[in-house]
Amino acid sequence: MSRTRQDLVTVALRILDAHGLADVSMRRVAAELALQPSALYHHVASKQVLLAAVADEVLARGTRPRVATAWDEQVVEVAHELRDAMLAYRDGAELVSTVIAFGLGAGRPLADLTAALSASGLTADLVPTAARTVLHFVLGHTLEEQTHLQAGSDGAIDDEPRPSDFAAGLGIVVDGLRVRAAAPAAR
Repeated sequence: MSRTRQDLVTVALRILDAHGLADVSMRRVAAELALQPSALYHHVASKQVLLAAVADEVLARGTRPRVATAWDEQVVEVAHELRDAMLAYRDGAELVSTVIAFGLGAGRPLADLTAALSASGLTADLVPTAARTVLHFVLGHTLEEQTHLQAGSDGAIDDEPRPSDFAAGLGIVVDGLRVRAAAPAAR
């Protein structure tokens, strides 16, 4: 039976959500598809490339319509969309963070943040730094939040879910960007 790259991504995503990132292996994906592991390399060059495709799928499934017109509201929309997409899948934050760190994919959030911040009044050299700062806040906060939730649900820690302070933290970051953008040196 012929398989497609999308078949591999779908199976890997199902394994990720059911068992976690550590269990997403080429061997396991191949077994789920009733293939030899070597057959997967016709579609992806490596496990890292497969994980990048899975991360892109996680983000694509989390896409929602955007309505904001002001740059700061666009940043907030992108940040919430990214967070929600990662929280929708077990180890989603770890997966997306890893793929971004390796430079293999999951680039749309950074591109969207950069586009929004281009209209902020920040100097062109600060826009990429500002975009990465927001991205790193979202990745770090979501990774901690998801790890705590999963550890609690797995019984690894005896702790109740924490109330999320994501919106407040993001607000602090965006407030700082507004101040920097309004400063005469930012222009």
